[in-house]
Amino acid sequence: MTKHPPLKTPIPPTLAMNINDTIAKALAQAGLDTRGGPLKGVTDTIRKALASAGLGGGPVGMPADADAIEVTARDISAQPTAPGVGQFLARTLNHPVGVRDYKLYRPAVRAGTPGGPRPMVVMLHGCTQSADDFAAGTQMNRLADEHGFLVLYPEQSASANTSRCWNWFRPQDQVREGGEPALIAAMVREVMSDHATDPPVDPRRVFVAGLSAGAAMAVILGETWPDVFAAVGAHSGLPFAAAHDIPSAMAAMKGRGVMGRAHFPGTADDPRRSATQAVPTIVFHGDRDHTVQHSNGEHITQQARHAEPPLNARSETGTAAGGRRYTREVHADAAGRVRVEQWTVHGAGHAWSGGDAAGSYTDNAGPDASAEMLRFFLAQPPRG
Repeated sequence: MTKHPPLKTPIPPTLAMNINDTIAKALAQAGLDTRGGPLKGVTDTIRKALASAGLGGGPVGMPADADAIEVTARDISAQPTAPGVGQFLARTLNHPVGVRDYKLYRPAVRAGTPGGPRPMVVMLHGCTQSADDFAAGTQMNRLADEHGFLVLYPEQSASANTSRCWNWFRPQDQVREGGEPALIAAMVREVMSDHATDPPVDPRRVFVAGLSAGAAMAVILGETWPDVFAAVGAHSGLPFAAAHDIPSAMAAMKGRGVMGRAHFPGTADDPRRSATQAVPTIVFHGDRDHTVQHSNGEHITQQARHAEPPLNARSETGTAAGGRRYTREVHADAAGRVRVEQWTVHGAGHAWSGGDAAGSYTDNAGPDASAEMLRFFLAQPPRG
């Protein structure tokens, strides 16, 4: 019997998506939870089998939804902290806007650590991620142990967005009060109140960073709550007011949106919706990102620069230890203080640069975005 070589013709992406969707809908209709427990292993096995058959490695076990604007991340269970390391605490905020869980990492106080108030970094995950997943991928808790700052991880709920995306594309969540920005700011105030001693949080050194939808929300927080956040870090994100609904969000992600101003049906353009707050901003973006196009990172930088007095720019290139090349643009004021910084990671996709493979959406070949963002944050003068 003649043996034929395996077929090399690729399976059409639409066929792979249809197979995944059929499985996902069947599981959902049966009321089966595929995000955790035994069925998570089953769906992972299905996904791997489809991938090995050339049918793509797309998400299995999550029904298609109009609000899903990123692929599914894997679930990372909370890991116990090692002896001598800090505490990873689970908390819940009850707020008029809604109820949200969050996690707080408190580093261990080491001998010789200077006393006084400590900085805090707020980390906003991307769609389908969790606090544990994001902490594992960014390794921000490890840096907190080294430098003695707190890390706050707000978690989006499935009831607010079925893909657990921060709702950066909704007008009601692009303003100071009444939406998710107010909710996240309330988390910061709650942590400050709960940790007024031993030692307290420094209210002048609270920073916010995020990935993808989390980065878009971080930019919104810098614009709507500049009295709370002293600097912003945006990785693979979008500029302020880049969209006003799901269709415009999809267009913005593909680089076809209107930068810095949303267009609302039946109303004139509102010029107040362009970014106006001069908040120090650091941007990371891969130039092979096909989920959120790299042009969005450039637009975040443009917004941040336009909100500042004239800045002097310089550029440098290099290669990270993992092998990825990068271009770093620095924009400084007349006194030489860096106010805006943009990193373009060449060849990188939609992933946290320099991240750990223990978390989803990470690329350990690039420069360490966590360390560079922290460096940028701590170099800023205290807010106010």
